[in-house]
Amino acid sequence: MYKLLLDRGVLRELGDIKRYPAKVYRQITYRILDLPLNPRPPDSEQIGSGYRVDVGEHRIYYEINEREQLVTVWVIGPRNDDEVYKRLKRKMGS
Repeated sequence: MYKLLLDRGVLRELGDIKRYPAKVYRQITYRILDLPLNPRPPDSEQIGSGYRVDVGEHRIYYEINEREQLVTVWVIGPRNDDEVYKRLKRKMGS
């Protein structure tokens, strides 16, 4: 099993429970908590050096460090939102 690390922005976003409807919040958190058990689920897609998985109308972007057995979640955001991609680029230092 992998360890799970959440970026500060992800923690802040998940800390605001009212940000999402209860069902969506639950789906996102369950999906994130499942990543250490299954870091490459069948519906994941490799994006650059990381991966993304969809949860309804939202995406979770994360990286896997095999050597340290670590999954780092960098960004959560709505699909088809250019701002999410810009945030991801800033976090990844590209």
